[in-house]
Amino acid sequence: MPIDLVSIAILFFAGLAAGTINSIAGGGSLFTLPLLIFLGLPPTVANGTNRIAIVSGSIGATMSFRRRGLIPLPWLKLAAPPALLGVVLGTWGAARIGDLAFQRILAVVLVVAAVWVVWNPMKPPTEGNPPPPDGGAGWLARGVFFAIGLYGGFIQAGVGFMVLGLTSAHGLDLIRGNAIKAPLVLVFTTLAVVLLAFSGLVDWVMGLTLASGQVFGAMAGVRLQVLKGQAWVRNVLTAVIIVFALRLLFMG
Repeated sequence: MPIDLVSIAILFFAGLAAGTINSIAGGGSLFTLPLLIFLGLPPTVANGTNRIAIVSGSIGATMSFRRRGLIPLPWLKLAAPPALLGVVLGTWGAARIGDLAFQRILAVVLVVAAVWVVWNPMKPPTEGNPPPPDGGAGWLARGVFFAIGLYGGFIQAGVGFMVLGLTSAHGLDLIRGNAIKAPLVLVFTTLAVVLLAFSGLVDWVMGLTLASGQVFGAMAGVRLQVLKGQAWVRNVLTAVIIVFALRLLFMG
């Protein structure tokens, strides 16, 4: 759809903010996805379009974590295969649901995500870099990553909270958890974009405009959390809770 200069500016700065938030904790899509709908995209097209920015932001965050040697490869080997399988199934559902039904589901997701952030059920992290679980616990973790991929393929918004919740439950701090989340989200969101684009559910102009801001925001977020440490990350999460709560309060 045609896009004017005001919309371009709005999307760029929204992407900048979302990229920073996503690289720190996740949840940037909780306001970029409604924003795309507000700017005129049908909900199902907004759902596909929003992921272009997520891919660009994940590239920036993954590169930053990789340069610092923080990405735990054993965790990615455990998480990526089941998550990718889940994405295929979730994207199949996203391509077939109607706009009104998707909009209602999104409204419920926004409320649930806000409750999650306020509740903050993540386990206090341990020191160091715990290895991924094995045996029965490992298969349970794979099942959860499959469910995360299924959700990510369908709607994506708030998926970062799910990844961090799982990594936190296994003793990783927020920085290490984000170092798993960034490349994992990059891999399965790229697949989702390809599948949704084939279904005609991506507006490339609006998506790339949003993405141009998000990639810079993602790199800034990684730098901030590594330099400032985990205590600063928790303070940012508190601010994110307030922003999301206000957003939900004033949504029509």
